[in-house]
Amino acid sequence: MSVADLPVDGILDATGLNCPEPVMMLHQHIRDLAAGGVLKVIATDPSTRRDIPKFCVFLDHELLGQTEEAGTYLYWIRKKQD
Repeated sequence: MSVADLPVDGILDATGLNCPEPVMMLHQHIRDLAAGGVLKVIATDPSTRRDIPKFCVFLDHELLGQTEEAGTYLYWIRKKQD
């Protein structure tokens, strides 16, 4: 199964937003997700390629995968177990 086929528990559409807004929104969305839940993030800001993996490492969430399609960046993040 590819990461794109993973069932998700929430979607954050940060299309058109620039740093730091996507990560600020990610903080809020991940907080509202149950432990172990999967959040799909859609972004257009290239800085998310750096910021979202760092966010995951720093807060101990699992970055399950990331892809880029024609300037749109997709991320699948599993919230850490409490």
